[in-house]
Amino acid sequence: MSHSDKLPGCVAPDRQVSARESWRMFGIMSEFVEATDRLSQIRPAVSVFGSARIPPDHAYYMLAEQIARRLSDAGFSVISGGGPGIMEAANKGAYFGKSPSVGLNIQLPHEQQPNPYQDISHTFHHFFARKVMFVKFAMAYVVLPGGFGTLDELFEALTLVQTGKTRSMPIILVHSPFWNGLLDWLRSALVANGTINPQDLNLLRVIDDPQQVVEAIFDHYEKCGFEPSAAERELLLNL
Repeated sequence: MSHSDKLPGCVAPDRQVSARESWRMFGIMSEFVEATDRLSQIRPAVSVFGSARIPPDHAYYMLAEQIARRLSDAGFSVISGGGPGIMEAANKGAYFGKSPSVGLNIQLPHEQQPNPYQDISHTFHHFFARKVMFVKFAMAYVVLPGGFGTLDELFEALTLVQTGKTRSMPIILVHSPFWNGLLDWLRSALVANGTINPQDLNLLRVIDDPQQVVEAIFDHYEKCGFEPSAAERELLLNL
């Protein structure tokens, strides 16, 4: 009995498709190389996240703009997803500040149009390559209200820090009324059922005041220094 007789539902892979998949790997590699080279001079930097659907007259937009401006004036490049909403607000605040405004754009069928407030703009084809760059170059995460994409980035950062796959860094949630429900659920469901340790919640801080966000980042690095140690650099190489 041949292999195909044993597995009648299996179809031999199309060689043309297989070849395209192999060549795609080179495209992914080049995306990592190009982005790393393009962003190598932006440190120290802070990644700012939030909803693409927030209009410019919304309080969340204005809050993100204020935080980004203070971060930029304090010497941090500000990295956002490069799109509209809170991403635009973060880029706008940094654009008119002293440090670079960086947009890591993604090609999407809807919603994502690059905003005009970017000193450095880079577009990705793959979400996972873009996500690596948000972490690789960030010294802190500042997370404003957002949807699935924002939560994805938040829990990606939490997982990497919790598991020691990246250096410890501040992960700051902004606007406590938005985040309190999530934090309550983490305590009542995850901690209560033992799926995370109680101290894992200490990886998160909730801060509402823009200046206190900046001060919290400086306070963290006053203890450990802005320059990564040799071990931390090795971690970042292996993200």
